[in-house]
Amino acid sequence: MKRLLASLFLVGTLGLSGVAMSEEPVPTAMPAVTTEAMPVAEAAAPAVEAVTAEPAPAEAAPAPVPDKGDTTWMMLSTLLVILMILPGVALFYGGLVRAKNMLSVLTQVMAVFCLIAILWAVYGYSLAFGDGGSLNWAIGDLSKMFLAGITADSTAATFTDGVVIPEFTFVAFQLTFAAITVALIVGGLAERVKFSALLLFAVIWFTFSYLPIAHMVWATGGYLFEAGDLDFAGGTVVHINAGVAALVGAIILGKRVGFGRDAMPPHSLPMTMIGASLLWVGWFGFNAGSNLEATGGAALAFINTILATAAAGLSWMFAEWILRGKPSMLGVASGVVAGLVAITPAAGLVGPMGGIVLGAISGVVCLWGVTGLKKALGYDDSLDVFGIHGIGGIIGAIGTGIFVSPALGGVGVDDYSMGGQVMIQTTGVIITILWSGVVSFVAFKLVDMIIGLRVTEEQEREGLDTASHGERAYNL
Repeated sequence: MKRLLASLFLVGTLGLSGVAMSEEPVPTAMPAVTTEAMPVAEAAAPAVEAVTAEPAPAEAAPAPVPDKGDTTWMMLSTLLVILMILPGVALFYGGLVRAKNMLSVLTQVMAVFCLIAILWAVYGYSLAFGDGGSLNWAIGDLSKMFLAGITADSTAATFTDGVVIPEFTFVAFQLTFAAITVALIVGGLAERVKFSALLLFAVIWFTFSYLPIAHMVWATGGYLFEAGDLDFAGGTVVHINAGVAALVGAIILGKRVGFGRDAMPPHSLPMTMIGASLLWVGWFGFNAGSNLEATGGAALAFINTILATAAAGLSWMFAEWILRGKPSMLGVASGVVAGLVAITPAAGLVGPMGGIVLGAISGVVCLWGVTGLKKALGYDDSLDVFGIHGIGGIIGAIGTGIFVSPALGGVGVDDYSMGGQVMIQTTGVIITILWSGVVSFVAFKLVDMIIGLRVTEEQEREGLDTASHGERAYNL
């Protein structure tokens, strides 16, 4: 019995084994097995392929695409800066001169804007922001002369890696900075400069003063840029540059006929107030637009442009009130412009409280600049370009080095030390004063030799509206 059972067990076992070896695997069973084993198999597979397979070629990162919000903000900022010039600067200056010269100032500002716009497209942009090779510390090259190579698809970098804006937008925005800088100089020469002389001077000064300073401060490789000079929106490039040129021009031209003897009050303070207000509105594009992106940095520059300006308007007003017994509208308007100037280099770099302090200081110091300093030196800067833009720009540029400190609410910079940064800022101020002063002196003298700088005494007494342009601002 035992032998029989053992025999049957042996036969059965051999029979089952034969069936298992002879049958094909069952397909429907694979998914269950695969599902359980797949994580291990997949994890192991790349390691094997990494050793045995050729590495796949890396795909190029896609080119950054301009954000529509940033692009729209920059186009709006460009329009706002144009508003600062036309009609902002024109009306501010026009209201300050005598009625017989109102139209001449409007014409000069508008013509300068048109002239610089064309020069910027022809060679200005290329020299300001191009790579000048061995001269890159001071000037760019002519590779983009006539805006060569720039298309609707070209982009310009911003302050954030991988963020760009259309290059045409950047070209247009920077064009307005160049134009307003030259237009500001008009105020120092008003009521006595030849129209043709002004235009010739504008070409020379724009080429040899504005473009190099803009490159040194704002372009990669520029001397002051690489030195760490901070100029957010143009304290040195625009205001000190133009203020020094206006001062040199006023001295070389000489005083207006009757200056210091005859009364020369502004003919329309309402026009001046309107112009100052348009300047303030347009300055948001000037300062907040210089952030190049619609971000928190633009918002910081925006709020500073309100607060610093308001502080300067009040400080000028109260100082004048104390000194002269009455606060004047012209004083408030002048203080507003002084505050706008002072906050320009610091707008996106200092905190709101730092901006208020800068504005308050600039209002009082610029009041001294257009009264005490001007009287002491005896020059006739017709519309106080140096007293407001030159001195206000100096205060703002050096003050930026102080109030950029995180301890004072500023954004801070790498390896910041207050003393070191103030020295860098002061170096930028000194270089700008010397560069603009020398170029302005040579340019004015050259123009005087070629065509003469000043109208005749008879034409000056008649007024430049009719003497230079054959028109009158007011037909009474």
